[in-house]
Amino acid sequence: MDRPALASSLAFLRPAAGQNAPPAESLEPVPGDSTPQARRAIDASPLLDPGNPDYGRLQNIGEATRHMPYDANRFPDWMKALNQGLIKPRSSLSGNETMEVLDLDIIMRNTKEMPYVRFPHKSHTLWLACSNCHPAPFKPQTGSTSIRMADIFRGQYCGMCHDRVAFITFFSCQRCHSVPQPDRAGPPH
Repeated sequence: MDRPALASSLAFLRPAAGQNAPPAESLEPVPGDSTPQARRAIDASPLLDPGNPDYGRLQNIGEATRHMPYDANRFPDWMKALNQGLIKPRSSLSGNETMEVLDLDIIMRNTKEMPYVRFPHKSHTLWLACSNCHPAPFKPQTGSTSIRMADIFRGQYCGMCHDRVAFITFFSCQRCHSVPQPDRAGPPH
């Protein structure tokens, strides 16, 4: 991907207040550096405001997640960490309640030429209460919420967590778009 196209494709990354967007040349691979493009893009975009008086109180993400497995883009693989018992989400601050796990996949078919999206409730309800997502931003009725990738990239719907806490959607299309359409063999090229 050429420099202007890469910079344009990363426009959804918002710099912290008072910061300028990273120059496109900072996103180009350095010879011998195997850092994935997604990791370079996020690292080049200041997501936190160092001018905030509480900035120094925040734990560094690398320090907080150093014991965890990482995905192909070198971000924490939260589900693998959960499945390996490295993290143990609680349903409340006290931890006395049990999680209400819902084992239900929703297939979203309004994906144009892309493979359909499989939304696995189980992997979300292992650590989130239903009220985190319902009734806002998602109405709990099939087909009631129109979701566009542009909205996700702007931090709406799935983007409230993905691209901020959970895996980076922009560089991981296949993680959601995982169900081939009946008339297509795989993702478009």
